[in-house]
Parts: sequence; structure tokens; C-alpha cells
Amino acid sequence: MGRRAPRVHTSQDSIAHLNALQFGLDSELLVELQMRDGRTLIGTVVERPAVQLFLDPQDNEGSNGQVALDISGTGIQLLWLDEIAGFSRLGTS
Repeated sequence: MGRRAPRVHTSQDSIAHLNALQFGLDSELLVELQMRDGRTLIGTVVERPAVQLFLDPQDNEGSNGQVALDISGTGIQLLWLDEIAGFSRLGTS
């Protein structure tokens, strides 16, 4: 496996959170993301994210994923799913 992530998750609770984000963040959905660091981001989901297996910097295997968010005036940002605390659906673009 060649895919790397800054963090990986193996607990059932963490993976359930990642999966809930995966299934909730539909393509072309306008969302408000509440980030774990306190930021709030508003944008359009470019493509539904996928939860995948990655290696972390210590070569531990676990799950994470990324979502591409198109933020008006900023462009597309790739965000790690585990950085997202929650989200609100604002509609479709």
C-alpha cells in the first residue's frame, strides 16, 4: 500500500464517524463543515469521499479519507475526514 495519511483510525467509533461523513457528504451538496480545530467551512462537495486504508507516518495501517470541498473565492480544498467534527446540509448547487 502506497497511500499515506497524517493519521489513521482503527477503533469502531472512529471508523463509524468516517463512514457517517462518507455517506452524508453527497456530490454537489452545499455544506457547512464544523472542523475539529474550531473553523467553519462552507462549500460544495465536489465528489462523495471514500473511506480507505492508509499508512500513517509510523507505518500503522488504518482508515481515513479525503473530501474535496469547493469553497467560493478560495477554490478546491482537500480535507481529511477525521478533521471534520460534523456538518450541516445547506442544499445543492
